[in-house]
Amino acid sequence: MRDWADFSLSENDDGATTLALKGSLRVHALGDLDRRISQRRGQFTRIDMSGVTDIDTSGAWIVMSHAREHGLEIVGESDMAKRLFTAIGRIEDHTEKAEPLPRSNIIIRSIAELGEVVINWGHGFLRSVAFFGALVSAFGRTIRRPSRLRGTALVHHMQHVGVNSLWIVGLMSFLIGIVIAQQGAVQLQQFGAEIYTINLTGRLSLRELGVLMTAIMVAGRSGSAFAAQIGTMKLTEEVDAMRTIGVDPMESLVVPRVLAAMIMMPLLGFYSSVLAIIGGAFISNFALDIPFLTFLQRTQEVVPISDVWISLIKAPFFALIIALAGCYQGMQVDTNAEEVGARTTQAVVTAIFTVIVLDAFFAVFFTKIGWK
Repeated sequence: MRDWADFSLSENDDGATTLALKGSLRVHALGDLDRRISQRRGQFTRIDMSGVTDIDTSGAWIVMSHAREHGLEIVGESDMAKRLFTAIGRIEDHTEKAEPLPRSNIIIRSIAELGEVVINWGHGFLRSVAFFGALVSAFGRTIRRPSRLRGTALVHHMQHVGVNSLWIVGLMSFLIGIVIAQQGAVQLQQFGAEIYTINLTGRLSLRELGVLMTAIMVAGRSGSAFAAQIGTMKLTEEVDAMRTIGVDPMESLVVPRVLAAMIMMPLLGFYSSVLAIIGGAFISNFALDIPFLTFLQRTQEVVPISDVWISLIKAPFFALIIALAGCYQGMQVDTNAEEVGARTTQAVVTAIFTVIVLDAFFAVFFTKIGWK
């Protein structure tokens, strides 16, 4: 739930009443603070800001306007608040100039920024692990009681992740197959081995590029959509409303998206590999004088079935990473619409980077167990 700014009234030893502000005075947390303070006008003579944890121009303007209109004294303000008061210039007796922040040495600043990045990364990692644990728990509850699964939402997201992306994934894979076959043929011709273009195209498409390029495409298309959809719902407090009426957002929002991605990704990866091989056969028919059907028949002979299994095994893991990154980043939106865009970008970058790292791990793993 969002922490709204609040205040309390207390009487001091000298008989004066103080309005003590509490919490964040930033625009997303102000709510109806201005109206509630106005209703208490005349009941206090001092504003205490020692309980304010954060402030921006909107919060400073509210405090300044009340202090100026009613001649109130402001105490306990932070350096940031002083600078905002001075910059806005709305309090005439607040004429003292705020001292600029001292600038430390560039080396110290760099070390401090690096440390802040590491700390933020550590906190983000822990939150990601906690989110994954909540997802596993939600999956467990859904397995125990299948009626809790949102079937309509699952089908909707399967259509969005899989069916609606068939044309773009197919076109991309077809063109990649053309590039692999054409460039491979150019290099292999130097050794008189252009016939191995079939091996190169078939194995590379089925084992690696088909599922990998599909994962990148799904991350950019569906992962970003997950983050934007959930982030917007979080921003408009629809997620809070769901919790209020007893609906678990993990079960209703996250589980259908993750499940849909894990179901559709293996199918999309295989579809992508087939289209890439067809693209290679298409260009080979014209550039290498290898008949189209001969290319396909030769592909069946040279590509081991283990390459298909490798692709099908990797795809659900890639889908889990993409959906998890999108839903997690969406759930972290808390302040404004700008954060929705930033979190969406972060979801795509995180998903693609993690998928590539995991693909490298799988490449080494399957080679070690003999699936070469």
